[in-house]
Amino acid sequence: MPTMTLLGFNKVSLIWVSLDILSRGLLMEYDFLRRTALSFYKNAKYLYTQEEYNLAAFNIEQAMQLLLKYFLATKIGEFPKTHSLRRLSRESKNLCNDLWEFYQVNASIIGNIESAYIASRYYPV
Repeated sequence: MPTMTLLGFNKVSLIWVSLDILSRGLLMEYDFLRRTALSFYKNAKYLYTQEEYNLAAFNIEQAMQLLLKYFLATKIGEFPKTHSLRRLSRESKNLCNDLWEFYQVNASIIGNIESAYIASRYYPV
């Protein structure tokens, strides 16, 4: 059974808290992204406890993606139409040094989450 750390949940929890604090209250127009991201995150944690690892990975990637889009939207009024966590993280580079540092330190984990997301969508597990 994979550990939570292997799936990146501990790191993702840090990302979640950081982005939520940074974004809260900036622009409520995009709050649907934050709410949906939170739902994906909660669902990922539940699916993990049910040993549905492929679906947990899919949901955690979606949570991260939507939260990054929410952060960008609240900062600059829009977000790139991409599914790439790497690109979304790069887009935030000039907006939040802490977020960019977090991405650099955890780039391999974020890459693994992206790979797991793709595998969960297109390959049987």
